Amino acid sequence: MNNSHRLYVGTIGEGLWRSTDGGETFVRAIDGMFVECHVRALVVHPHDDRVLYLGNEHGVYRSDDGANNWTRVDSPATGMQIWSILLAPGNPDLILVGACPSRLFRSDDAGRSWTEPSVRMQQGCPRIINTRVTSLCGHPGDPHTFWAGVEIDGVYRSKDGGRTWQSVGKGLSSQDIHALKYVPGNPGRLLASTNNDLNVSLDDGETWQSLGLGKTLPLPYFRGMAQHASKPNVIFLGNGDAPPGTTGLIARSLDGGTTWQPADFPGRANSTLWNFAVHPADHELVYANSVSGQIYRSRDGGATWHKLSREFGEIRALAWTP
Repeated sequence: MNNSHRLYVGTIGEGLWRSTDGGETFVRAIDGMFVECHVRALVVHPHDDRVLYLGNEHGVYRSDDGANNWTRVDSPATGMQIWSILLAPGNPDLILVGACPSRLFRSDDAGRSWTEPSVRMQQGCPRIINTRVTSLCGHPGDPHTFWAGVEIDGVYRSKDGGRTWQSVGKGLSSQDIHALKYVPGNPGRLLASTNNDLNVSLDDGETWQSLGLGKTLPLPYFRGMAQHASKPNVIFLGNGDAPPGTTGLIARSLDGGTTWQPADFPGRANSTLWNFAVHPADHELVYANSVSGQIYRSRDGGATWHKLSREFGEIRALAWTP
């Protein structure tokens, strides 16, 4: 794909930015929102690239024109700090939203009406004051199964389409959950990145085993995860020395998370790698960012990476569309 696609960068204190030339130049795309809002969640509708959902400290917002204009979605999450948004696999009208302090909200009609599912998550944590739902994941083959990762309160699972949730996760290396991804197979593999390792579950999150990546990868801290747009066994993992950290790199797995190698990277990043952006319009085009403002691009499915010249202050969300 040429540079005519759209790249979206969600920042802390600088709102949302959009590039239409492959990251050469950026302009703010925040009409309808506070210009200096904190964008921590950003997702693209799978059937219409002009439709995006965004989460900031004022609630959930929706754009129907590729981020030219935004409208706040009327929901019980209004006024809350939003950390994660999921459009359910196969049914994007089913929306799950994760907040800080940790709460979940659910809509099954594309955001026109909402409920708060039955779940009791720990909301206070001395280290970070309030816990937050950092990750939401849906089972690609089972429309009723979802998972939520909480920093710092482990993994929760729903088996009824997000209506009720239960705490799961015996054997996790840490309750500090940063990202969740499901790899189809027999059995399927659910992966969870934490502050000290990558964990795998073969029973839909009931029990876990840590993979010991802190001993095999160069850096001990793990954050964002994404899957190749057409090869779910190819997984990208953000690695770093701490949050936010002072250095970072990208690890890549070609076998569903069993083995990992550092990707070909242009030196170390300035902090931990936090987010990835993929899209089925170009399976090989992948973007990534460090939390301290650097953006990287791969045109070969994550094997090699190039750093963009533009840097931001702090980046917490990333997406691209045709």
